[in-house]
Amino acid sequence: MKLIHLSDLHLGKRFCERSLLDDQAAILDQILGIIDAEQPDAVLIAGDIYDKSVPSAEAVQLFDGFLVALAQRRLEVFIISGNHDSPERIAFGSRLMDASGIHLSPVYDGHVAPIALKDEHGAVNFYMLPFVKPTHVRRFFEEADIVTYTDALRVAIHAMNVDTTVRNVLITHQFVTGATTCDSEELSVGGSDNVDVRVFDDFDYVALGHIHGAQNCGTQRVRYCGTPLKYSFSEVKHKKSVTVVELGSKGEELTVRTVTPLPLHEVSELCGTFDELSDPVLAEQCPQKNDYLRITLTDEDDIPDAMARLRSYYPYLMQLRYDNSRTRADQFITGTEATESKTPLALFAEFFEQQNNTPMTDEQLAFMQSLIEEIEEEHA
Repeated sequence: MKLIHLSDLHLGKRFCERSLLDDQAAILDQILGIIDAEQPDAVLIAGDIYDKSVPSAEAVQLFDGFLVALAQRRLEVFIISGNHDSPERIAFGSRLMDASGIHLSPVYDGHVAPIALKDEHGAVNFYMLPFVKPTHVRRFFEEADIVTYTDALRVAIHAMNVDTTVRNVLITHQFVTGATTCDSEELSVGGSDNVDVRVFDDFDYVALGHIHGAQNCGTQRVRYCGTPLKYSFSEVKHKKSVTVVELGSKGEELTVRTVTPLPLHEVSELCGTFDELSDPVLAEQCPQKNDYLRITLTDEDDIPDAMARLRSYYPYLMQLRYDNSRTRADQFITGTEATESKTPLALFAEFFEQQNNTPMTDEQLAFMQSLIEEIEEEHA
C-alpha cells in the first residue's frame, strides 16, 4: 500500500509580515502533481493545517479547494488537527466527508477507532490521534497515572486496543524526544512536551507532524515529513519534500522515499558589504535574486536606507542585519520577534532565571507547565 505523508501546511502563515498564500497555493498544486504521478492509496496529513486556530477566510478557501481536488481523485485522505489548529473546526463536517473518502479526526474523547483499508496483503488500520496534552487525556482516564506527554500518549494508545497481527498506521502530532528542531516550532522549555518513541512500538508506520525538518526518529518507521515550504530563516538548510511510504506485507521492511516540490520562492541568505551586494552586474547575476532573502551586511558603519536600496536589486528581501565588530560585542535581543516566538513557559523561565540567577528545576518547569495548561483550559 502506497501512502503520501504530509504535515504542517500552516495555511495562512505570514513570513516577516508577508502573506504566503500564493506560495502555499503553488506548493499545493505541486503536491497534487506528485500525487498524480505516484498514484497513492491514501494521503496522510499530520496536523497544523492552518497557522492559527481561527484561520482567515482565504486560508480556509485554499484548503477547501485542496480537499475537493483530493476527493475528485477518489483517494482516502486522513487529516488530524495539530497544536496550531482548532480541533473543533477541523472536525466540522467529518461524518459528511467520510463518504467522500476525506476522514477528519474528531475532537479527542478517549476513543480512537481505526479506519481499515485493504490491499493484496490484507487490512491496514489507520488511527488518527490529534494533538493532545496530558490534561486532554486525563479527562477521560481519571484512574490512570498521567503526568508527562509520554504518559498521555501511552494511555491513549493502550485504549486503542491495537491488533498487532495486522498492519497499523498512526497519524499524530507530537514532539518525539531527540527530534531536530528549528525556530519556527512551538516547543516547551526543558522538553516537558517530549514523547518517548517507544510508545509507538505497535505501529508499522507513524506519520508525525509538528517538527518542520524531515527526519526519521531512530527508525524510518517513525517519521516527520516536515513542512512543504520553508517558514523561517532557521530552515534555510532544510531540504523540503513530500514523503512517499510503501507498506508491504506484515513484518516486511517498509520503503520510505522523498519527492521534492518546487517552491514559488526559495528562502536564502546572502552576506557581504553593501557595495558588493549592490553592484548592479553581480546583483543581476545572483541566483538568489528572487528568493525570500535575509541579508547580512558586514560594513562597520550603518548604511542609510539600506533595506529600501537593496530591495531595488532583491525584490523579496525580508530581513536585514549587520555582522561587524559592534554587533558582535553587543549580544542582546532587540525587537519583538524573539519574544513573540517564545511559549508562555519559555518567557516565564527566562524571567525566573533573570530574577533568581538560577534556572528553574525540572519540577518547577513541570508545575508551571501544568498551571499554564489549567489556565488555557479555563479560557478555551
